[in-house]
Amino acid sequence: MNHSVSLQNSLPNDIALKIALSLQVSDVCSLGSCSRFWRKLCGSDCVWEGLCRDRWPAIDLDGESSADDNQNHQLDYLNLLGWKGLYVNKHNEMAGKAASIFDYVERCLAFESIEVGYFLKAVEDLYAMQFGFKDVQMFFLRSNINVLLNLIGLHYCISRLEVPAECVAEALRMCKISERQVCVRWWKLGRWFYGFRLRDELFSRNVALEDLASSKQDEVLGVLHRGAIHEVLRVQISAAKPECTPWSCQSAESGNN
Repeated sequence: MNHSVSLQNSLPNDIALKIALSLQVSDVCSLGSCSRFWRKLCGSDCVWEGLCRDRWPAIDLDGESSADDNQNHQLDYLNLLGWKGLYVNKHNEMAGKAASIFDYVERCLAFESIEVGYFLKAVEDLYAMQFGFKDVQMFFLRSNINVLLNLIGLHYCISRLEVPAECVAEALRMCKISERQVCVRWWKLGRWFYGFRLRDELFSRNVALEDLASSKQDEVLGVLHRGAIHEVLRVQISAAKPECTPWSCQSAESGNN
């Protein structure tokens, strides 16, 4: 505390403001707890407006587009509680939407795997809910949740937001989930051979999230993107397990058949 007070006394206000403006949300909150001076500065509109617009670039409160119910709701929060209040309200709104996706995926899981149709619907729901890259990082790229939720957020960033691969890979590393793996299995219609159709083929891949982000697994990405269409009869996704190698998965499936 004494150090922060002495730092405050030695800094011009404009320099202190520049410091606050350069920080992320968690750091702004931490700095604001140091003293009354920093609490007032870090709670100011000029700091939180930047944080709002950085996290949600599409936010429009300038009246340049036709107002709708959502915009009017945001304006009410802005007028009543300022930019910090708007940020907190918007964050809680996105947290509620993320929780609904978590619940949906949990209900769709069968024997710890999810069918690709449900997976792609979760990705489309993120798009409909207008999740941005920072929202995905905050709610879906975490180490303490199911890796399938990591994959949904990752696939959404690649396929819908079109975030550059290097940015996605860096986000995975920062969140310490780049080495987490998923197992993708898909069944293809058997090939015709001299007038006879062979048995349907099973393919299985264990892939790390970072390899998917950097397009090192284009075949798997293609299967996830297209889903079960044309010659691909079914696609299942699960958390990778040590025993879930392509050979063991195929052997297990053959045994079940």
